[in-house]
Amino acid sequence: MSITEKQKHQLKKLIKELEQYKGRHTELVSVYIPQDYDIVKIINHLDQEKGTATNIKSASTRKNVTDALERMIQHLRLFKRTPENGLAVFSGNVAEREGQQDFKVWSIEPPIPLKTRIYRCDKEFVLELLRDMMETKEVYGLVIVDRRDAIIAHLKGKTIIPLLKTHSEVPGKTKAGGQSAARFERLREGAKKDHFKKVAEYMKEKFLTDKNLKGIIVGGPGPTKYDFIDSGYITADVRNKIIAIKDLSYTGEFGLQELLEKSGDVLAEEGVMEEKKIVGRFFELLSTKPGMVSYGVEETMKNLKMGTVETLLISETLEDEKIEEFEKEAEKVGTDVKIISTETREGAQLMEMGKVAAILRYEVR
Repeated sequence: MSITEKQKHQLKKLIKELEQYKGRHTELVSVYIPQDYDIVKIINHLDQEKGTATNIKSASTRKNVTDALERMIQHLRLFKRTPENGLAVFSGNVAEREGQQDFKVWSIEPPIPLKTRIYRCDKEFVLELLRDMMETKEVYGLVIVDRRDAIIAHLKGKTIIPLLKTHSEVPGKTKAGGQSAARFERLREGAKKDHFKKVAEYMKEKFLTDKNLKGIIVGGPGPTKYDFIDSGYITADVRNKIIAIKDLSYTGEFGLQELLEKSGDVLAEEGVMEEKKIVGRFFELLSTKPGMVSYGVEETMKNLKMGTVETLLISETLEDEKIEEFEKEAEKVGTDVKIISTETREGAQLMEMGKVAAILRYEVR
């Protein structure tokens, strides 16, 4: 399941806020409730923990923990059931000065279903699961092929997950005694074709139904990889997903590592292609049909409220309050919102020209 830029921004904002709070002792409470888990059981568990917390020796820590738990229990009682993806809840005394009280409770239904149940009191809120959800979940297919062997793998983040290996029956270059050179070459060619057909079928089986697959990278020593790609055995749907071909020195597991090392540029570029594409479209319209775009906070907000904005582009560097303001207006008129990073040249240009821009539904003069 993928996470939208809007959801990513909301998570980033919450994490940034919670990171700033540090408890003087283990008194900040974090609770993660998995999807389909009974919220009443969580409430009962927290009530038991509140009773246990009365044994804490330090009076101030005891009060901070029990009060944090009580505030969280009250908050959870507002929910009739656990939300579809589960719930992450945080509670604690976040007063700047010791001895003062400023109890707050935060909760969020994560964009990706929670599978882990957590209850923890610590000096910091537990945020690893939320940070992990912000990481890119793209999957790439890796294929290494030569005349005798092939290996197919997934690449998730920086982790290579081998899926299968296959070995061909292509004879070596030294022919058996008594065979003519022509017959021997026909055997070699036939075995190579069988090998290519088998690898192409495995690629279709492993990659074609994977909705998270962003692309396939093919590698191998020598010219065989090009022969394979041009063989006609790879279906058009699979072939269209091939984004790069790399020359390698190795096959097998070592080859996978080498392919990853040599594909860093391709993978980095692929990760931001969608962003580059949409911002690139804005700049193209700006130069060819300037009436189809707007930029700058005031002008874009004006067009947004008029309902003329098709796609709203917001730099991640815009103030959180302003982003929320734009998102609320966009929701009213069904405008698509894209949060744009500054990692690309286009994203940096958007930041420099006012941090907000829009592609309009029709030309505005």
